[in-house]
Parts: sequence; structure tokens; C-alpha cells
Amino acid sequence: MTAQAPSRGAIPVEQRSELVAAGERVDDLVAALPRPRPPDQAARVAAEFDAARALRLRFMDRYADAVYDELTAQRTVYLRLPELMESAGAAFPGLVPTADQMAAERSRRQADKEGYEIDQGLFLRGVLRSPHAGPHLLDAMLRPTSRALDLLQEFHRTGRLETASVLLERRDGAAYLTLCRGDCLNAEDEQQVSDLETAVDLALLDPSVEVCLLRGGKMSHTRYRGRRVFSAGVNLKSLHAGKISLTGFLLARELGYLRKISHGLLAWNKWHSPRIVKPWAAAVDTFAIGGGMQLLLVFDHVLAASDAYFSLPAAQEGIVPGAANLRLGRVLGPRLARQIILGGRRLRADEPEAGLLVDEIVAPGELDDAVERALASLRSPAVLANRRMLNLAEEPPEDFRVYMAEFALQQALRIHGEDVIDKAGRFGGRPS
Repeated sequence: MTAQAPSRGAIPVEQRSELVAAGERVDDLVAALPRPRPPDQAARVAAEFDAARALRLRFMDRYADAVYDELTAQRTVYLRLPELMESAGAAFPGLVPTADQMAAERSRRQADKEGYEIDQGLFLRGVLRSPHAGPHLLDAMLRPTSRALDLLQEFHRTGRLETASVLLERRDGAAYLTLCRGDCLNAEDEQQVSDLETAVDLALLDPSVEVCLLRGGKMSHTRYRGRRVFSAGVNLKSLHAGKISLTGFLLARELGYLRKISHGLLAWNKWHSPRIVKPWAAAVDTFAIGGGMQLLLVFDHVLAASDAYFSLPAAQEGIVPGAANLRLGRVLGPRLARQIILGGRRLRADEPEAGLLVDEIVAPGELDDAVERALASLRSPAVLANRRMLNLAEEPPEDFRVYMAEFALQQALRIHGEDVIDKAGRFGGRPS
């Protein structure tokens, strides 16, 4: 059966009323049966959520374009994810949670949440699936953040920005981004997503920067004190505490700084190049786990110390490893990608297969010099045009959009899965 094309016309009043009624039924039941709920009450609430979500899915399949056009004034206003979700909550009662509901949800541990992010995932699945609304939202997420624009003049002057989790320095036409969460091995949380996107924006906006590098800083963590570490992946303590959100972390990093690194910043530039793009290198000391390994898939040149290793323990954590499922098979081949993502295989830098992921593997003491040589080679005038064509061929925008539409829903379901909550509680409770 052929799916019905999304409508771009007016949404019938009765369809809006159905949403409102379904939302009110869920809200009333949630209020009447507060947590913790015995199994019979939990089943009643789950059934009511399921009925409402089935209605919301059908609604978005039919009216995603009309909804998005209404929220963005016919796609003349660019809303980032938080603003889009807040506007949708106000304009379409019963479709997505309200700002107040999400504020209350953010105050809870992951195990105590109602799962309203699943409704956000449903909504964003519908928007991103649309060939009209989806590209507009992706473009909105490629625009400079207001935080970066506020800091741009000062960065022009000083060539330095130090945030809670990222140090950005400009030296001799290169931007050096150093991950500096030394206490948690650069395990990524929402603060680091925000700081990294700000730093990426500034590196791209600064006309004196020609090439960029991302590397982990020296750790204060007891086990790795004084050593550089690239990234330990998602911060499981933050996930356990309910501080890893769908829109502020899981989608923000994929649609934000990761895509800006690979596809550039959407800004007012020259007619023949509406995006500001620059070459990017990454240097891995010690390890790149989870989201750290995901990062490497968008860089033009990757270097690693010979004693480093890489892993994507998605099956162990229970979540989807971002866009790695889209990219890793292209880089490593489908069998090895499955071994890493599904089987938890750890890839050591000294294994032959690591040469598919990393461009240069050097002795730990030689990594600094190798980084400078790599940055010099990326300054070639032809690099920008060729990286643009390579990225377009390897990851067409439509493929990315369709993948992220499904990711929005599947990841929302996963972070509220009982297995994920249990694992986050066990791993997230470990001492540093």
C-alpha cells in the first residue's frame, strides 16, 4: 500500500481536537497515578501512552509539512531543536510535551522519567522524513549558535576561548580544540556538546583559521593522571541522572557540531559557497570510546598513537551509536562494523584493520610532530573542493536526513528502555 503524501494545507480542526483529547487523557492518568506505580497501574499508563502515540504518528505522517510550516512561518524562520520543540508544545497541544512538562522531566533521574522524549522523537521523525521540512531543519542546525556569535569578536581579538570542557586556541592559522574534561576522561555530556559546537562555530567563522584540529587534553583522573585521552564516550553518570536528553545531546551533537565539521557552517558567505568549510584533523591519544570513535568518522585526517584503541560499545550500553551505523560500514566494511557495534569488538591501533579508520599511526612520543605535518598538508588549496565532493559522494544529504529521522525515534525509545536504565545505573554509579 502506498503511503499517503504529507499534506501542506490547513490542518482540520477535528484532527487538532483529537490530539488535545488524547493528550489530556494521558495527562489526567499520569496525574492520578503518580510514580512509583505498581505493575497494574504502570500497564494502564503505558497503554494510554501507546494509544496517544499511535495517533501522533498518524498525525505527523499526514501533517508534518503543515505543522512545520506553521511553526516556522512557511520556513522563513530557522528554529533550532529546543526552540522548535517549545514552539510545537505551545502551538499543538497533545502532539508533544509542553515546556513545563519537559522542565519537570529534566529534574528526574532517567529511571523516574515518564518518557516524554519518545513523543519528541515521534515529532522529529515526522519532520525529518519530510523532503520539505527536513532539509530546512537540518539547515537551521547548521547555522552559527547565538553563543558563538556573541563570543566571536573577543575570539578574533584574543585567539583563545576557554569553556568548561573545551579549550580553543588559534596559532599560526590553525585552530586547536582540546577536550579538557580531565576528571571524567572527556566523557561527553550536554555541557561538552554545547562547548564543542561553540568552538567549532568560532573556528569556522574566524577567517584567519585555515585548518582545525581536535585532540584530548591531559587528565586529572586518577587512573590516567597526566596522560592525554581523546574520549570515553557518553557520560553514563549524566545519563543515569537524567541529564542526557534527546534534543540537547543525542540529536544536538549529530545535527550540530558533528555535521558542521563534515559539511560546514551555513552562513552568509560567497555566492558559490554558501557554507564555511575547513579541513579537520583529529589526534587520538590512549583511546576513543563510543562517541569518541563516532567523532573520527567525520574528520579528513585521523592520527593515533600506536598504543591507542577504539571501541563502540553500543550493544553493551543499549543505545544507538549516533550516525556510526550509517558511516562505519562504509569505512570499515559491513562485517567489521557489525563486530564492533553489535559484538563490542575493540580495535587496537596496532591491528591491520585500524588502518581503515586511522590515516597515521605513530609512536606516542611522535604524535605532536605528526599532527603539525598533517595540518600543513591539509592547507593545500585543492583540499576544500575535494573534501566537499568526497563528503557529498560518501554521505548524500538525503541519506543522512532519512537516517536521522529513524534515529530520532529509535534513540528516544532506547534511552527509556529498561535495559539502558539498568546499565546506566550500574555503570553510572561507579566512582571516578
